[in-house]
Amino acid sequence: MAIKPVKVGVVGCGAISNAYLTTAKKYPILEITALADLDMAKAQAAAEKHGVGTPCTTQELMRRDDVEVVLNLTIPKAHMDVALAALENGKHVYNEKPLGVTRDEGQRILQAARKANLRVGCAPDTVLGSGHQTARKLLDEGAIGQPLVVTAFMACGGHETWHPAPEFYYKAGGGPMLDMGPYYLSDLTMLLGPIRKVTGITKVMINPRTITSKPLYGTRIDVETPDHIAGSMEFENGAIGTIITSFAVQGHHLPCIEIHGTSGSLSVPDPNGFGGKVQILRQRGGQWEEVPYSHPHSDAQQRSMGLADMATAIRSGRAHRVTGEQAYHVLDVMLGFEDSSQSGKHYKVPSTFTRPAALQAGLEPGQLDE
Repeated sequence: MAIKPVKVGVVGCGAISNAYLTTAKKYPILEITALADLDMAKAQAAAEKHGVGTPCTTQELMRRDDVEVVLNLTIPKAHMDVALAALENGKHVYNEKPLGVTRDEGQRILQAARKANLRVGCAPDTVLGSGHQTARKLLDEGAIGQPLVVTAFMACGGHETWHPAPEFYYKAGGGPMLDMGPYYLSDLTMLLGPIRKVTGITKVMINPRTITSKPLYGTRIDVETPDHIAGSMEFENGAIGTIITSFAVQGHHLPCIEIHGTSGSLSVPDPNGFGGKVQILRQRGGQWEEVPYSHPHSDAQQRSMGLADMATAIRSGRAHRVTGEQAYHVLDVMLGFEDSSQSGKHYKVPSTFTRPAALQAGLEPGQLDE
């Protein structure tokens, strides 16, 4: 029997909305009913391009009876205000990453949701893609034994060469950790569970920066947040991890994520995508081999998958998988690297979350377990 679609209103019709609205059509559980943006022309253009939703103001969207979930695609510093407005109006909320830019923001969102008995989901949902769920299945089956050592690397030269408005990446709330860290840390905590303790060294390595993309070519950026973060992590399961996120590396051959266990090693694909190559080395001195996917959803662009999972969970009553609690834990960890660097001490992470259930293997693309 078909499940009644969940009606979704989108706030923020910028570049990322195109990916969400394109993918949402693949999931019958989702029905986009309203689109809002500070620039009404963007909302109108999105509605016309995708043939979904009614353009309206954010205030109107929050009051609409045909919106059950607010998909919050605004810029990070607006995430809390939009999320709180949605919750205050009796609507579940699904945020783009990060959950907020401070711990206080994240806590206020979760507290409001608990008070209203509503759900909070938060990107990234790449953790639900075929590459990452296949890796999760291998770990859960003990394919490499007990995980011991983890490495994660995200390194590039920065976004000023291609992004049309890159300034915010170098201001408070930006930087490589808050920008790209959610992909890596969400994947690592989905694979291995919560993090107990972190240590970090952070620094501004290149300052100032000059924009070489249009339309702001030649504009100088004064860098106000660290553009290189080197961190160590101790997971609750005992594994020790190393993570580097950097906007100060011009090129590299570093792997995205590797997990090394008592009897083998696992290479996990880029957490900024849904698919990618999964490789395993099953014994010391053996050969790396590619592992076939155990799960669907390997398309390069599957944004809205986490939203669809939450919508399915709303109808069935089960827990959804990309939760506000995990997103808050990731935020807490990311900020902990900077706290550690400034204090010269370990940061003991007080937050935690329940590791989500793995996706059911063997489902068809566009299908989610109920």
